[in-house]
Amino acid sequence: MEDIIRIEHLHKSYGEVKAVQDISFRVRKGELFAFLGLNGAGKSTTISIMCGQLRKDGGMVEINGKNLDGNQEEIKRDLGVVFQNSVLDKALSVYDNLETRAALYGITGKAFKTRLAELTELFDLKDILKRPIGKLSGGQSRRVDVARALLHQPKILILDEPTTGLDPQTRKTVWGILDDLRKREELTVFLTTHYMEEAADADYVVILDNGKISAEGTPLQLKNEYAGDFITIYGDEEKVKALGKDYETVSAGVYRIAVTDTAEATALILQNPEAFTDYEIVKGKMDDVFLAATGKKLTGGEV
Repeated sequence: MEDIIRIEHLHKSYGEVKAVQDISFRVRKGELFAFLGLNGAGKSTTISIMCGQLRKDGGMVEINGKNLDGNQEEIKRDLGVVFQNSVLDKALSVYDNLETRAALYGITGKAFKTRLAELTELFDLKDILKRPIGKLSGGQSRRVDVARALLHQPKILILDEPTTGLDPQTRKTVWGILDDLRKREELTVFLTTHYMEEAADADYVVILDNGKISAEGTPLQLKNEYAGDFITIYGDEEKVKALGKDYETVSAGVYRIAVTDTAEATALILQNPEAFTDYEIVKGKMDDVFLAATGKKLTGGEV
């Protein structure tokens, strides 16, 4: 697959604060790319530079084959952005919000009606088109936010914490729609999130910490490098202690041991069958990866 985003040696400082320090990464066309980091790690700064809202201090940004320097207006047409906080006008109806936004891209008249019909079907908006945004549920409003970002059929959809505050069913619905668009239209999705199950589904992950890239790779590569495997044992703590390995108590009667890989787990089980009457082996999760890579926990709030 070809690269649709190329960022090389990007720098941005605010006085003495170095928000982005020499970061480089690439995003391939049609992939789900996860950009992770705690608040202040440099994600929002990077996204603002990509969208032309901030001037970079140095480095190269290329989006859809166009260098950001001198091509900002063209690049903006390639980008659709869903911000963490909705930018919809709560006093206006869903229809008026979408019509106003479409007009900014020159999509009016029949062209708007056609695109609106497509998005209405895709996001199930028919019953709420005439309702004010302020009267919608969080899930309904979020679907409109995403539809708004896709009005002009961008090549890249930037999602900044898109499902924060949504119930699991609505999150699943939104992701189902986006996955379909990625397959049908080769839409590239650039995601920031603190829901690690969303990051675990990404094609590629970059973890930022203090303005620098601390880890990157596919979720599987990151889990293998930073998290290893875990054995969860259900039963007698004395038998767990007798194994002579560090362990953590998850809850009463439930204990977790970190192992390098499945081979180490298998050897431990074969050597100590009496301790493993009830157990399971699981791969480390993205939460474990983030903690190992940054020394910090990614648990809610902005990422």
